[in-house]
Amino acid sequence: MSALPELTSAPAHAVVERPSDEKLSSVDEKAPYHKTDVESSTDSDVSEVLADERDLVTHVISLDDDPTLSPWTFRSFFLGIGLSAFGGVLAEIYYFKPQTVLVSTMFLAIIAYVLGIFMETVIPSRGIFRYLNPGPFNKKENAFIVIMASAAANSALGTEVLAVQRLYYNITPNAGASIFLLFSSQLLGYGLGGVMRSMLLYPTKMLYPGVLPLISMFDAFFKDSANNKKRLRLFYIAFFAIFFWEILPEWMFPLLTGFSIFCLANKNSVNFTYIFGGSNGNEGLGLLSLCFDWQYISGGYNPFAIPLRAQFSNLIGYILCMVVFVAVYYKNIWDAQNFPFLSQTLFYENGTEYNQTLILNDQYEVDKTLLAEQGLPFYASTWVVQLLTTNLGMAATFTHIIIWNYSDISAAWTWAKPSNLVKMWREFNWKFWQNDGVREIPADDADIDPHYRVMLNYPDAPNSWYVITLIISVVIALVVIYETHSTLPWWGFLISCLLAMLSILFFGSLYAMTGLGFIIQPFVQMIGGFLHPGKPMANMYFVLFSYNSVSQAQLLLRDLKIAQYTKLPPRAAFTAQIIGTLFGSVLNYILMNSIIDNQRDILLSIEGTNIWSGQQPQQYNSQAIAWGGLSHELFAVGKRYQWVAWAYVLGLFVPIPFWLIHKKFPKLRADYLYTPVICYYIGWLCVGINSSITSYFAIAWFSQWYLRTRYPRWFAKYNYILGAALDGGTQVMVFILSFAVQGASGDSHLFPQWWGANQNGNYDWCAVSPMDG
Repeated sequence: MSALPELTSAPAHAVVERPSDEKLSSVDEKAPYHKTDVESSTDSDVSEVLADERDLVTHVISLDDDPTLSPWTFRSFFLGIGLSAFGGVLAEIYYFKPQTVLVSTMFLAIIAYVLGIFMETVIPSRGIFRYLNPGPFNKKENAFIVIMASAAANSALGTEVLAVQRLYYNITPNAGASIFLLFSSQLLGYGLGGVMRSMLLYPTKMLYPGVLPLISMFDAFFKDSANNKKRLRLFYIAFFAIFFWEILPEWMFPLLTGFSIFCLANKNSVNFTYIFGGSNGNEGLGLLSLCFDWQYISGGYNPFAIPLRAQFSNLIGYILCMVVFVAVYYKNIWDAQNFPFLSQTLFYENGTEYNQTLILNDQYEVDKTLLAEQGLPFYASTWVVQLLTTNLGMAATFTHIIIWNYSDISAAWTWAKPSNLVKMWREFNWKFWQNDGVREIPADDADIDPHYRVMLNYPDAPNSWYVITLIISVVIALVVIYETHSTLPWWGFLISCLLAMLSILFFGSLYAMTGLGFIIQPFVQMIGGFLHPGKPMANMYFVLFSYNSVSQAQLLLRDLKIAQYTKLPPRAAFTAQIIGTLFGSVLNYILMNSIIDNQRDILLSIEGTNIWSGQQPQQYNSQAIAWGGLSHELFAVGKRYQWVAWAYVLGLFVPIPFWLIHKKFPKLRADYLYTPVICYYIGWLCVGINSSITSYFAIAWFSQWYLRTRYPRWFAKYNYILGAALDGGTQVMVFILSFAVQGASGDSHLFPQWWGANQNGNYDWCAVSPMDG
């Protein structure tokens, strides 16, 4: 019995009676319009719990397709490019926030829908204007715009490399080389992910649960029925309610970001700050704090979307995280009390911030003589735990996927057989634009997503397109690493690509099935550090082309799943992704420079503010110095942080006891636990604003357990549309406030001091730690 394919099941529930595979396969693939029995049940037949992936994709979202609808319109490109600019700017703003927040695809979809309907209404549709307004704004246009904008709305990791160089090395690379660096690093993952579509995209179990609210919203927007009018009404009410509400926690009443009764009761205890505080970046663990700011509750993962099983493992990891962090700090492990409770930077032994430039020569390599003078740097101990548990979780992922899903991954690598490689070479068409993209899918393959079967009407974006993208990216990257004097040799770059390919297979599978993405940066930094000792700059570039490629591949496959669920032709999706990615990279670069110019001092401080933080470039830099420059001195056997590296070996064995217990005692449901998720989240609270965690789990369990098991009809109709509305309204207001009062392009304008806006300390009134103040 496989653990991962059943991720959406809840303990002890009834199973909805779903259509047989014969019904699904009986859809006439040549018919101009599909409306299946499965789809027609979406609004009225769901009376019991949706048990698995096929239930969700056939009852929550529509299988309808109208091939006469075209995404190739003026509106699509005009709005797609416009929202790519919007999303690219917003993503870079979020990169410099104290909590990792993502630009929601629902947010982009809402803006696209409103503007699309506006253009449909105001532009004439006759004569020459018919090219500008060919008819009603349709779902495929909306999906095309969203995919283009979402490709742009991700802060390119290349800007992190460039930001670290500006902040910590006083280096400002040439603009042309910088932009080509972003292009190659962003598209490399697209090429690698594209050739793995057969395993990571087409099967039903590759659900990508994070996109279900978006698809549910599309159905509400574009399906004319009484039920969808009710869903749309709920959407608008929730959207505007949260839109106006966010003015309070984001500006006027920031105490709502983290309301802690414990800190209000004792405003002088730093220990209370560490345990119960969490309204400001790197403040504390936020135990039992209540957050009323949806930006942080849903900043990384919408609690309405993540399946219950993944949340259950997440919760176990969260509880263990608090226990481990408190034990490590108060037992003074790794001299914990010499340093801030939460921090990502490097320190001298006395707790002052480490000056990395004093140990580097003019080639930006570690000088042993200078290192001896300065001494080895130290991490905050909670950050050491995060590094250790991340490695533990990543190693557990490999074992977990192999023992539970061996048949899936073995099938994914059939292309690597010598006979298949020879066949691919013989059939490869270098005139890739002539490839018709014909796909051959066995009619009796029950694992294939029913939405993908409908997509067989359209020619695919063939593998050759992704191979060409991969080759161009590799060539540009090889030139850039030498032009920018990265100190990364060509062979190191190729190893980073191979490491990315292997990681995409495993971590891409976990992301597709759970909706939770692992940050594998510490792992690849460890590999790069031992390959290129004494070269922190080389380590940054090694991480860029390995870790970033995994992230980009996951985003590509997520967007292709959106296209699959909305029946957007694959070639339109490919076009949108390429345009959005290239345009967004340029905008990321421009805004990164603007924010660094205006907020440099805050970005270099340990705690930052409630608005701006340099926590991401700080941790990237400290990791590059520690792993790239000092891996043998800090992490080798017998050294201070040796267990960080050993954790990767230990993690390989973590899933095995649970697998054996399930084989011996299946009724214990040991298969219900995602051991990689548990391990990873033991280090979850190491950074950012943590006051949102209690609220996140309360809402998540209310949605995925209470509503799903007690009110399955309401859950199927309204759960995901409500999540979409809350994300959309929040991010519209956050964008406005970022430029209006929070200093995204200049000076910030804080709300005047009052009890609900403690501008002179932590917003939840917890005591400020002497190490942070």
